[in-house]
Amino acid sequence: MAENCVRKLFVEICNAKNLMPKDGQGTASAYAIVDFDGQRRRTKTKFRDLNPQWDEKHEFLVHDTETMESEILEVNLYNDKKMGKRSTFLGKVKLAGSTFAKSGSETLVYYPLEKRSVFSQIKGELGLKIYYIDEDPPAGGVSESDQKPETVTPVAEEKPPENQEGKVAEVKEEEKKEEEKPKEEPKAEEKSSENPPENSKPEESPAIEPEKPAEVENPPIAHTEKPMKMQKAKSEAEKRGDLSVNGLELRSLSNDRSRSAYDLVDRMPFLYVRVVKAKRESTEGGSSIYAKLVIGTHSIKTKSQSEKDWDQVFAFDKEGLNSTSLEVSVWAEEKKENEDQLTENCLGTVSFDLQEVPKRVPPDSPLAPQWYSLESEKSPGNDVMLAVWLGTQADEAFQEAWQSDSGGLIPETRAKVYLSPKLWYLRLTVIQTQDLQFASKSEPKARNLELYVKGQLGPQVFKTGRTSVGSASSGSANPTWNEDLVFVAAEPFEPFLVVTVEDLTNGQSVGQAKIQMASIEKRTDDWTDTKSRWFNLVGDENHPYTGRIHLRICLEGGYHVLDEAAHVISDVRAAAKQLTKPPIGLLEVGIRGATNLLPVKTKDGTRGTIDAYVVAKYGPKWVRTRTILDRFNPRWNEQYTWDVYDPCTVLTIGVFDNGRYNRENDAGLKQPGKDLRIGKVRIRLSTLDANQVYSTSYSLTVLLPTGAKKMGDLEIAVRFTCSSWLSLIQSYSTPMLPRMHYIRPLGPAQQDILRHTAMRIVTTRLSRSEPAMGQEVVQYMLDSDTHVWSMRRSKANWFRVVGCLSRAVSLARWFDGIRTWIHPPTSILVHVLLIAVVLCPSLILPTVFMYAFLILTLRFRYRHRHSHNMDPRLSYVDFVSADELDEEFDGFPTTRSGDQIRIRYDRLRALGGRAQVLLGDVAAQGERLEALFNWRDPRATGIFVVLCLAASLLFYAVPFKVFLLGFGFYYLRHPRFRDDMPSVPANFFRRLPSLSDQII
Repeated sequence: MAENCVRKLFVEICNAKNLMPKDGQGTASAYAIVDFDGQRRRTKTKFRDLNPQWDEKHEFLVHDTETMESEILEVNLYNDKKMGKRSTFLGKVKLAGSTFAKSGSETLVYYPLEKRSVFSQIKGELGLKIYYIDEDPPAGGVSESDQKPETVTPVAEEKPPENQEGKVAEVKEEEKKEEEKPKEEPKAEEKSSENPPENSKPEESPAIEPEKPAEVENPPIAHTEKPMKMQKAKSEAEKRGDLSVNGLELRSLSNDRSRSAYDLVDRMPFLYVRVVKAKRESTEGGSSIYAKLVIGTHSIKTKSQSEKDWDQVFAFDKEGLNSTSLEVSVWAEEKKENEDQLTENCLGTVSFDLQEVPKRVPPDSPLAPQWYSLESEKSPGNDVMLAVWLGTQADEAFQEAWQSDSGGLIPETRAKVYLSPKLWYLRLTVIQTQDLQFASKSEPKARNLELYVKGQLGPQVFKTGRTSVGSASSGSANPTWNEDLVFVAAEPFEPFLVVTVEDLTNGQSVGQAKIQMASIEKRTDDWTDTKSRWFNLVGDENHPYTGRIHLRICLEGGYHVLDEAAHVISDVRAAAKQLTKPPIGLLEVGIRGATNLLPVKTKDGTRGTIDAYVVAKYGPKWVRTRTILDRFNPRWNEQYTWDVYDPCTVLTIGVFDNGRYNRENDAGLKQPGKDLRIGKVRIRLSTLDANQVYSTSYSLTVLLPTGAKKMGDLEIAVRFTCSSWLSLIQSYSTPMLPRMHYIRPLGPAQQDILRHTAMRIVTTRLSRSEPAMGQEVVQYMLDSDTHVWSMRRSKANWFRVVGCLSRAVSLARWFDGIRTWIHPPTSILVHVLLIAVVLCPSLILPTVFMYAFLILTLRFRYRHRHSHNMDPRLSYVDFVSADELDEEFDGFPTTRSGDQIRIRYDRLRALGGRAQVLLGDVAAQGERLEALFNWRDPRATGIFVVLCLAASLLFYAVPFKVFLLGFGFYYLRHPRFRDDMPSVPANFFRRLPSLSDQII
């Protein structure tokens, strides 16, 4: 986008629903006031309507396109009261500029009305369409305000210019008064909390717009010129003000970057050498020249060029240097006559002492290159232009420089940022078909046809159920389905959605329709259904028309498309940009380095090595560090940031060995390999304290077919910065997923299919990047194999359940110890507590909550003060057999031999048998309780009825406190008064019939 383009924001106020009555007669006369970037617009008043319909479009000028995302659009609704009374507040909607969509992507969104204070009584929703358009500036440099001075509503245009000038003067006088009395501003804000501003009246609100500070520089123009010239001067002043603000913002951004961009990692010293060009004394011949840099055993040369400049930057890791001298030499490649070989002649050398090299730290300006004379006895008079300085990885030249620790300029080893494709749910509702024409006209009469509809979007294929044509049960010759098919669509979308009607009996296609994805409507909620359309079905060349099909198609923007496992979700935003809320914080991750990594491959067939890099994934943003070649203790020291929209999300960091660079087969062709897993770390943001740096070393454990293996340690620094504590606390009371997941949920089986489809789409898109992110890397980061059966995971989940139940078992054992008088003083104290509770029952709940408060407060000091990592013991990787690991790494379907599959099948049957017995026992307890009330055993139910009658008379005669006290003493009686046999109620319950005897 050009810097001098004009951006306009359009706000279409459509309607409101279910407003709060405010006029005392059960209705409200609503109007809206829209504020954006110092500009204000007002709608008409809809009298006595709780569901007003405006359909008004208002235009705003975006003064600075770069800061539009940080601007706030506020729409306030008021009840218009006549007879001199002030208007009352009906609700407001505040939207961040980051939710504005470009023209063509807008859609109607209903926003719930917010309160202005805690005591406001607000309800209802407001429907808005918001979008912006980028336009080229008018020819001749005329500003937009010159062409359209009438940027206000028609009510203001009817007023004479003198009145408008007077109001401008009044506004300036009010600004002077506000400067003189700054203490009165809070009071004015309090007054406006329940009432709109004075200029919100129909005849005043559109006429005056708050002025920029730059307008004060030319007060005579504002009072003496006509409105047309006043608007022109205003636009010019705004442009000057915008230029100065942008300059300040750019300087502040550079200062913030130099100060905090690498504050979580260590600064790594690099020696930078910028080789620009060379100048030769004699220019005879067209030979090409190149520069060669030598530091000890390190040697690298630039490109060989004849006339063009090199302008290349080389970054040498200072820790890897084995010399204190840098030599830069220039060589000429010459080809002698009658010879095919090239001869290289040195044009001269210049040396630098590394201890005398200057240092540069951003935001200092880049070091200017200088001409240096090349020392040579054979060809004197040659010069080279270069610059040498010491810097860090924060230097601007580092990203595009030749890097010694990552192999130079290899694309597969450079640091990159990837973005997952934006995903949507595409809902295809198949309603019915009409006028179907089959290949044989007499065929439907001869037999009943079974038809189904197949939808295809790229590689995704979904089918409806079967329906018969021409049968008595169908009732009509036009088959009807009314079924939904849901696809996952990724931007940029596939060109067509193909809908085919097929005959199941003969497997032939009746006809198909191609729908362009660009013509499909987007929606964000379920307030309005998408309009259904009829599409013609096309057969083969001999049958250009075979009927028509009735469809309803829409892109669902109110859902969040799950593309990762539910337990490690990192993003919960809806697909539609208009539903995105402002971020509540910032996540900063500093990837420092790794220690004690184990070799995973051999180099030159003699020794082990590893080329490690790190991938971090949060939300749609993936980052990949540079690959440090052949080091067991690599140091990356790279820092990245993400916006946080929900604290209950997970950051995933994985370490891999790069196997995709410099791979050649026997024929000399480049053949990329696969990246190997080194380990993975997950950090849940809700377990981190806000505004605190966690610098921790995490153990990297990877599960191999031979068992779990520790591959080393990863050192990272994490900081979660909260921008608003109120938004952070409020997020815990809101649903995890967008609204559409709860009002129109997808089935578990359907959601699981769509999740794995989204995973495949993300994997395919990232593998098509350059350099590609391997399929094995994406699948490992997304945990795409969590649904596959694993004996190890089943054991881990079982012991998790046992661990949770062990707390309840411990509590039961403690009560049993009191009941059996193992510790008599404790039992006596419990008796005293029972008497106190019975005599003062009103103290039960206060005592329980007070004890909970004290216990949780005391346990605060024992909380975990470091972020958690993946636990190998909890994952049960140390107690798994080799056969179970082989089963887990086996594909689906299996590739093992029949005998091995038989052993695993028998083991699975044994495990399933135990689970089957457990489920049967649980079901039997519920069936016994149900049989007690259904008279399945008449004698047992008769006894229970008599007991109920006796209990009612007993509770009527005996106070509840006495009964509770007697039951407590009976339950806590001494063991010498107990019987070893089961109690009467237990015997009675176990004798009740269940449905187990009816199972075949």
